[in-house]
Amino acid sequence: MAAIYPRRGFESPFIDKTGPSGSSEDSPLLYHLRARTHRQASPAGFFLRAEMMHDYLAGVDAAGGRSRATAWGDEPLQARSHGESFLTVLGQRFTDVGVYFMDEPEAALSFSSCLGLVALLAKMADEGSQVIVATHSPLLMSLPGATLLEIGNWGLRLLPSYDDADLVRSWRTFLQEPDLFLRHLLD
Repeated sequence: MAAIYPRRGFESPFIDKTGPSGSSEDSPLLYHLRARTHRQASPAGFFLRAEMMHDYLAGVDAAGGRSRATAWGDEPLQARSHGESFLTVLGQRFTDVGVYFMDEPEAALSFSSCLGLVALLAKMADEGSQVIVATHSPLLMSLPGATLLEIGNWGLRLLPSYDDADLVRSWRTFLQEPDLFLRHLLD
């Protein structure tokens, strides 16, 4: 979906504001799908893909000069921790109402940074944005009002509640008694 969605974001001659472009790792589904949007739909959007963000951040830093000063503050993104860079991008680029795609955004984030992301996602939803997140984080899945879809050997299913997610049940079981899991792995 992220590869075909016509996200343009705020047009700027100084900086790419829509996120990393496609790669050879993208699904071939993009050649078989077509996105349709309402003619009055916002062009704002961004695709945050964890494994592509390093190159994106490097490109922003390489542009330097006016683009960095006006878009990101005057500090290079890669001078910050990976998680801080992610949060800067999220805070600066997820401001317009639009459609946003995130692929495993928790990869660079600490627990407290994930909580900050949940707050940002709630704010975006309240303002009218749609955010589609592929995640392995029960913390991100806890966003109130989120529609949860789970993909597994069974295919795709709509979850009635957060508590019905296999991921949530597995984490709860592990956190209650980690030794039960670890003894099988470490023996």
